[in-house]
Amino acid sequence: MATVTFDMATRVFPSATRPAVDRLDLNIEDGEFLVLVGPSGCGKSTSLRMLAGLEFVNGGRIWIGDRDVTRLAPKERDIAMVFQNYALYPHMTVAENMGFALKMANVPKEERNRRVQEAARLLDMEDLLERKPAAMSGGQRQRVAMGRAIVREPKVFLMDEPLSNLDAKLRVSTRTQIAALQARLGITTVYVTHDQVEAMTLADRIVVMDKGVVQQIGTPAELYRTPANLFVAGFIGSPKMNFLAGEWGGAGQVRLKGGASLAVGEPPASVNGGELVLGVRPDGFAVTEPDAASLRGRIVLNEYLGRESYLHLDLEDGNTAVVEVSPDLHLSAGQSVGLTVKPGAAHLFATADQRRLAA
Repeated sequence: MATVTFDMATRVFPSATRPAVDRLDLNIEDGEFLVLVGPSGCGKSTSLRMLAGLEFVNGGRIWIGDRDVTRLAPKERDIAMVFQNYALYPHMTVAENMGFALKMANVPKEERNRRVQEAARLLDMEDLLERKPAAMSGGQRQRVAMGRAIVREPKVFLMDEPLSNLDAKLRVSTRTQIAALQARLGITTVYVTHDQVEAMTLADRIVVMDKGVVQQIGTPAELYRTPANLFVAGFIGSPKMNFLAGEWGGAGQVRLKGGASLAVGEPPASVNGGELVLGVRPDGFAVTEPDAASLRGRIVLNEYLGRESYLHLDLEDGNTAVVEVSPDLHLSAGQSVGLTVKPGAAHLFATADQRRLAA
């Protein structure tokens, strides 16, 4: 096991107008499960490939433990990578696929078999060792790819969207298996995904990236409760946070562009008037009868999901909002409702630089 350090690591592709990864400064603890998340093109996969030695580092350094690996070949870095497409050899059995890298490294056959059997036991695949990939489901092939990484006993696991080829139900069960396996093995893991739900459920810490730049690093709870800026606030959480433009109206009020005012409690110390953006998560609104103290909206759709329902609203100021309500609250399309902000549920951001207004 080992720590991983990105020291101002930068990747610039030929003819690019900006770096794909811009001065990435990141310390990953020994045994940590760290997830890189963001939209397509944000630099998360490039960062992982730089660590793996598959992308050239134009500036800065990368360390695994106390070794500078910036210019080392991938095979010299003591890492194991699980790819999106699994890349299994179709003519080999599961056991042969899992042990192939060890065979190429001239690991004795007895030791190879021991490691393969141990990985198969961890992954509950002992009865599949003689099968070939064509006779297996997507989830089983994914576990073979995991097993191939485990048998190498690396210092660092690298996973590049390993669940993206699975259906929704299988993704849920497999990510649970990955989290449990990583906790059991204690191997430092860097995991890339565009799915913020995966990030929130798997990670010890999350790195949110956009346009090659780190937007925030923190635990899932920190990113959800105190997003550093509008981008993180809108990316973390499903359904996403509602944003309403306005200005500080004093007396604990935000005056919205449409004229309505909402009570949000005590202001952050950095609020001194001027324009701002009010962010409220779907569960941060309370639904009331429409009155002068509420923001009024008309229900477009009541989306029933069993444990909760989501109201999709057209607001009086021309914006839209999604609000979580109890499924026992029987509201239908066309009805008008009022919205107030629950205590502690308001997030305030500066309009100019989109940063969170600090308390």
